[in-house]
Amino acid sequence: MADNDVAILGVGMHPWGKWGRNFVEYGVKAAQDAMADAGVDWQEIQFLAGGDTVRNGYPGYVAAASVAQALGWNGTQVASTYGACATGSQAIDVARARILAGLCDVALVVGADTAPKGFFAPQAGERFTDPDWLRFRLLGATNPVYFGLYARRRMELYGATEQDFAKVKVKNSNHGFANPNARYKKRFSMEDVFESPMVSDPLRLLQICATSDGGAALVLSSMEYARQRTTDPVRIAAVSTVTPRYPHTTIEMPNFATDSAAGVQAPDTPFKDSIAKAAYEQAGVDPLDLDLAEVYDLSSALELDWMENIGLCKPGDAEKLLNDGDTAIGGRIPVNASGGLGCFGEAVPAQAIAQVCELTWQLRGQAGDRQVEGARLGVTANLGLFGHGSSVIVQR
Repeated sequence: MADNDVAILGVGMHPWGKWGRNFVEYGVKAAQDAMADAGVDWQEIQFLAGGDTVRNGYPGYVAAASVAQALGWNGTQVASTYGACATGSQAIDVARARILAGLCDVALVVGADTAPKGFFAPQAGERFTDPDWLRFRLLGATNPVYFGLYARRRMELYGATEQDFAKVKVKNSNHGFANPNARYKKRFSMEDVFESPMVSDPLRLLQICATSDGGAALVLSSMEYARQRTTDPVRIAAVSTVTPRYPHTTIEMPNFATDSAAGVQAPDTPFKDSIAKAAYEQAGVDPLDLDLAEVYDLSSALELDWMENIGLCKPGDAEKLLNDGDTAIGGRIPVNASGGLGCFGEAVPAQAIAQVCELTWQLRGQAGDRQVEGARLGVTANLGLFGHGSSVIVQR
């Protein structure tokens, strides 16, 4: 057990879907479930870290205070944070840092979102210096455009096929079918995938994650505080929130140009590879030690990239792991046992927290029909716009 470990005392979620209600409702439900799971009352919470949502007006920009008010003002200190899809990991990191600094013993982390119909787009208005606005105005490059381009890139580099991408969807639908919090609880076949409409060639509708409503929450504590309640708590051993190193030679959303490496050599470790690497180094673990992983499958094709980015295999070998059954539940290293974003969709501030919820249930042996037997060590990975890395190591 490392000196920088914090305990996960409780986890909670509001099921994903399109419910059309205030995002705070989802956050409160998740928070109440997490506190009940931890056996901690709201009056005992000393700090609340909230993941912001930029689509829900001013209350979304101050999400921690919005949730605290809904739970009932009690003087708890709060902090709100935003890092696009890495928002949840940043909120976890803020709470973890406060606990490790000795400034509090027990903290609540909450993320929730009410998402728009269709794909995510910038807020209305003319913003000529905003890259996220410019990519829509100049290129028409919605998120699915990027997903399709990355899929094409993988096909060109490693010989991936549309069948490989479809198999990822089928695998994850089999996992998500057993998840009560998933939005899409249906087993899809290869035929189902190929019969769905083409959205961003070569990706079809069933291979691109939806926009969703949902919420997730954690109760974190110091190890000393946790020992008063349990003898073997699940722990967060590391949180990585790294950014790219110059020159950054691979396009990431929302950019549509890269740094040049003509005069400065590119880093030895590419950005996406560096995200989980920093977490492994912090926790003192190796990717070969992992029992499972929750990764950022914005599209079925991107799951294959992330398998390599987090060190499960060498570049170009992800398809072999998939086709050998290694990444399915029962295989050597299950990936997205929750069903992933393909089964949940994106509720942006909640998704990195939801990944940690899944790993906690798995490591406790509470995942039901999607249980990964003997799971003791897991990793999460995702990426937020503007270079927000996100990876959490969860251990028992």
